[in-house]
Amino acid sequence: MTVRPVTDAPPRQPESKAPRENRLRALDGLRLIAALMVAAYHYGGRGGEVTHAWGRSAAHQFPTLHSYFAYGCLGVQVFFVISGFVICMSGWGRSLQSFFASRASRLLPAYWAAILIVTAVFALPAVTYEALSPSDTLVNLTMLQQPLGVDRILGVCWTLWAEVRFYALFALCVVLPGASWRRVVMFCAGWTLAAAIAQGARSELLNIVVMPEYAPFFIGGMGLYLVHRDRRDVYAWGIVTVSFLIGQHYAVRSLWNASDPNAFAHRSSLGIVLVVAFGFGAVAAIALGRLSWANWRWLTVAGALTYPFYLVHEHLGWVVIRALHIGLGLPSGTTFGLTVALMLLLARLLNRYVEKPLTPRLRTALSKQW
Repeated sequence: MTVRPVTDAPPRQPESKAPRENRLRALDGLRLIAALMVAAYHYGGRGGEVTHAWGRSAAHQFPTLHSYFAYGCLGVQVFFVISGFVICMSGWGRSLQSFFASRASRLLPAYWAAILIVTAVFALPAVTYEALSPSDTLVNLTMLQQPLGVDRILGVCWTLWAEVRFYALFALCVVLPGASWRRVVMFCAGWTLAAAIAQGARSELLNIVVMPEYAPFFIGGMGLYLVHRDRRDVYAWGIVTVSFLIGQHYAVRSLWNASDPNAFAHRSSLGIVLVVAFGFGAVAAIALGRLSWANWRWLTVAGALTYPFYLVHEHLGWVVIRALHIGLGLPSGTTFGLTVALMLLLARLLNRYVEKPLTPRLRTALSKQW
């Protein structure tokens, strides 16, 4: 096989905007699976606030399942692979103005609504969780609370801080000069090298900027989008392979807790690697068209619910669990299922009455003002 040189575009693929008419509905379904993985972790795969919600350790509520729920936190890594794929696809052919307007209008309406809802619920006398101060709540509306050292209202918002940094890097290095095959490849290679240097240098500033522990998942997703454009692209497959090898290393290093006798649940290193492989493999199957048969319209709805569900499910879920299990005495399994269903219903309401009316208006406003 002859490997082509790095040029402005692969000869088989014109540098044009990615086609948008064929929605990858399987990707929407994978988003929901990743969100449900995270929810399972928050409801039954950890200790802390979950113990308070159930009245006792979730390990007692789910004596068998809790050890599997503990792997649900890796749904975040799956999200990051999906994000790398989607951002590379949506940023292709866009101007910087259009890219910024698209990302801001996609993230902010549901996020602001979730902040206000959780704050209001936590302020209720019957709720035993403590609400943040008005000052900290206002800072949370900026999505910059984590670097500013302010307590988070939404526990999951640390992942949004990682997403925002990825968007900024991609915008400056790819969207601003104009997306092309060559620029994406060089960006992936440069980011991988920078992340390794940051890790070796133990530089806090570099770690904040290039995110060594999360970079492989975003980069792997971008590589998989290049595979989607050209499945014979050896550079793209190289990016995906290296990203998986590095990504599983960081996942195992941060989540394998066999040496901690006080850990709520012990994940095996093999189990962690397998879940990471599932994330890469599922997106690869979608990129290669292996899941094109999963083209049901309800998957689009599932994809639309994923983001608002992800935002509200953790803290509000604990409130619902406590009310159903301790307040009403419902069994653990019933409580778990009803809590997920109620959070999906709330996500549907947020999508219908917040995202649908506000997202296009915010996008239009941001596009006009640039």
